[in-house]
Amino acid sequence: MTERIITLESINPAEIFGVNDKNIELLKLFFPKLKIIARGEIVKICGDKDEITTFETKFETILMHYDKLGKVTEHDIIEIMESDSGKSMFDKEQNDDVLVHGRNGMLIKARTPNQQVMVDECQKNDLLFAIGPAGSGKTYTAVALAVRALKNKEVKRIVLTRPAVEAGENLGFLPGDLRDKLDPYLQPLYDALRDMIPTQKLLSYWEDGTIEIAPLAFMRGRTLDNAFVILDEAQNSTENQLKMFLTRMGKSAKFIVTGDITQIDLPRNQSSGLVQATKILQNIEGISFIFLTEKDIIRHKLVTRIINAYNKLN
Repeated sequence: MTERIITLESINPAEIFGVNDKNIELLKLFFPKLKIIARGEIVKICGDKDEITTFETKFETILMHYDKLGKVTEHDIIEIMESDSGKSMFDKEQNDDVLVHGRNGMLIKARTPNQQVMVDECQKNDLLFAIGPAGSGKTYTAVALAVRALKNKEVKRIVLTRPAVEAGENLGFLPGDLRDKLDPYLQPLYDALRDMIPTQKLLSYWEDGTIEIAPLAFMRGRTLDNAFVILDEAQNSTENQLKMFLTRMGKSAKFIVTGDITQIDLPRNQSSGLVQATKILQNIEGISFIFLTEKDIIRHKLVTRIINAYNKLN
């Protein structure tokens, strides 16, 4: 008799085992000759060597399914078990419009024509500028593209950064250590990631550096290889800061720069690097500019009306 142990890493076991271990009980029906015990993060299998090998192959497909879709149902397990190829539902029903299968099976995709342009241009170019008003999905779409690239193993890590400049705030007056001071500025990036990656997996990515979130000042002197890098709120970067950031691009890297040039919070004596970039980088091959508008706003309908009202003042 052979014995094997499978350890679930960076996954909440309940997501795989099911409520009251229903998924494990279902697996036992498909492998009646094996003794399958699930405890904590461990799955222990005892029985014939060939039978265990088949179980491991199917179980690995279940884990891949969860990694792709963010959930595993009893129906999914039946599909995987009854498939001769061992492939799961997502292999048979790939939807080119879906960027990421988020938590609990949420489908994350471009929701406006300009967001779709972002997706298409990202395929063609290594540097993308997405400029538009609040609520137009710039950051969310960029993060979805980054997560997709990571899941597809097109890059080894994601780096997300923002200038630590916000409407009149001063980091020195905020409580806590440096991370405590910076977290409020980076919250939109955290929110997007939490929609797209299971909690334990996300924590694991943060701990091992697969996903890094840092202020723009921390980018100086670095070379970012095999990475998907997003600079958010780039309108609050100075001309020198944005030039510094763009020259961090290493081999096999993708960069997306997002910002809203109508909400610049820099001191009056400093010019926005994003505004400068729109003037001097427009015609460089490999760089794409997408300008989102009020029509792309997907928040509450009042957001569009508010932005239109303020635009009439200018």
